[in-house]
Amino acid sequence: MTQAAASELDERVPGRRWTVRLDAAGRGSTAVRVSCSRPACAEQRLPSAAAGRAAAVAHIKAHLRTAPAPRATAYCACRLADCHTHLPDTGRARTEPWRCGGPVVLAVVTDRESRWWQVMECCSRCAAATPGAKTAATSQGPTAPDHPCPTTTTSPAPPPAPAGSAGAGAPQFSDHQATTASVPAPRTTPARRRPPQTKIAQRVIPHDLRPVVLRDELIELGDLFRAYQQRDEPDLALLADLQERKARAFTTWADVTSEGPLRWEARRAEQAAATARLQHQQRTGGITGGDRPVADRLLTVPTQWEHARSVLAYVADHTPLPGPDARLLVLMLTLRTAHTGAGNLVGQDLTALGLSDPEDLVEKLTGCGWLELPGTAADLLASRPENATPITVPSLAHPEDGTGPFTFGKKMRPKLSGWAQKVISDKKLRKAKATSATRLLALTLATRTSGSGGLGPGGHGIALNTLAGLVPAGAGELERLADQLTTADWLTEAALTDTRLTGQLTERVLPLTCPLPAPSPEAGPR
Repeated sequence: MTQAAASELDERVPGRRWTVRLDAAGRGSTAVRVSCSRPACAEQRLPSAAAGRAAAVAHIKAHLRTAPAPRATAYCACRLADCHTHLPDTGRARTEPWRCGGPVVLAVVTDRESRWWQVMECCSRCAAATPGAKTAATSQGPTAPDHPCPTTTTSPAPPPAPAGSAGAGAPQFSDHQATTASVPAPRTTPARRRPPQTKIAQRVIPHDLRPVVLRDELIELGDLFRAYQQRDEPDLALLADLQERKARAFTTWADVTSEGPLRWEARRAEQAAATARLQHQQRTGGITGGDRPVADRLLTVPTQWEHARSVLAYVADHTPLPGPDARLLVLMLTLRTAHTGAGNLVGQDLTALGLSDPEDLVEKLTGCGWLELPGTAADLLASRPENATPITVPSLAHPEDGTGPFTFGKKMRPKLSGWAQKVISDKKLRKAKATSATRLLALTLATRTSGSGGLGPGGHGIALNTLAGLVPAGAGELERLADQLTTADWLTEAALTDTRLTGQLTERVLPLTCPLPAPSPEAGPR
């Protein structure tokens, strides 16, 4: 019978416990925050302590209304914590053991200053012995058996003498035949039930880790990671979110325990989150952020974005003639001949660039030796798709060792050329009769944005010295060009300071952008 009782105790589920806390929101302010250890509950911020207490009490009442009734077979949550809520730890063994018993209840406990409220699923004896505890609900069914608290040990009471048997000192008579009765085995103290061990990243989460919110977050993350490992298909966005939550949780854990390995684990989780996010961007061709839709970009992967930036930088350093007209024409000719130094061109390719005098500009490029044509500049402008003009740029022809200024191959070149043509021939830019400087600025801004379209790394803006190297325009002219892009529904919230240009590209041009790599947390705006 004793063995059956001990087996039943081992199979019981641990009692539930959760805590609602009221803490200051920050220094120098009367605002408070209300947090709940239940993972699904969001933190609340209230303007005063009185409003925070009212919100905390309402939160507890809502939990009590929606929580399942106390389970008759639940293991006392107070006993799991060694009954510390009502038995102070004096360091000496108690002469009389505390025995849990009675029906299982949901008890609410609070401190004197009303800074925290705790709900626990415990036995009615522990609830009655806990100062200030109030019983909110009682289980239906068989009551919990009496068991001593595991923090105290006592010798088992001697079994009662069986009926019909004589006591130890009773007289014996020869005319009465002695009867043999089986003596029951003495009751044994049931083995102490240890709380189940929970792990995350091969680390055991201490059952006494505080704050409770941190322990609950670590337990939930461990369960979510194990569930992710059972998925049939990977979800890199979900994995990145889990790694970011793990990094925050391990950082807090390291702050609480001052353990260096936990902080290193947090940094590894941050790196894993960044890697998973980048892989997700490469697979989807865009970046999700808030309510913004994923941009279906023309150039889909970061390597293509880097190649586009490398072409712009090369043209800025190797254009043989001054001015934005020459810079834009050299850029388009470079993209047409980047792989072998040779390509085909028609007159419409030049007239669509918005150049002031394309024929004169072509003659100057051929005159300085940068461009070679089989005929004249007028013949090039008159050529049509059925009789395209072959052109050669000697500086882009690969030398004998096979090296060249660019590292991309012949399949990448038409993608980059098509992307640039898409930008400069944008319908609204053509309708606004944008100049070559405006179109060159549009190309530059498209390669200098964050994933959501903000200008510069992380959306912090682009330094004017960087723009000056890519767009041949002064500060005064740059403001006029930005206004033209705003009018053409290309740029919004543009602001020009003495050091940088900030703003946001419109949603319609996000597919044409080549986002910059996300800056590290330590790096500031560039």
